[in-house]
Amino acid sequence: MSCVEVCPVDCIYEYQGDDRATFPNQLFIDPEECINCGVCEPECPWEAIFEDEQVPEVFQADIDLNAKITEHKSQFAVPEVTEKPKPTPEQIEENKKKWDFPG
Repeated sequence: MSCVEVCPVDCIYEYQGDDRATFPNQLFIDPEECINCGVCEPECPWEAIFEDEQVPEVFQADIDLNAKITEHKSQFAVPEVTEKPKPTPEQIEENKKKWDFPG
C-alpha cells in the first residue's frame, strides 16, 4: 500500500463491496481524481501501475475496470495504510509470469 501513502490526492481506492467477480482484490485508481503525477508508479512493489499510454496490452482491460470506480464510488474507500511485507523479486517475477507479462 505504499502507493496509497504517497498519493497526494488520495485517488487510490480499495473495493469494499461484495462483487469480487467484477472488482478483484486489488487497488483501483479513480481516473477522474488522478492528477497523473506519477509518484505512485515507483512505489508499487508489484510494478503494476502504468500511465494510460504505457499500459501493456495484457492489462488494457484494467483501464475500463478502473473507470468503473466512478459508477460505484460508494463501494470504494481509500484504505488505511498498513505495513505489509514487500514481495520478493521472485514473487514479482512469478506474478508477471501469471499475466504473461515480461516486464
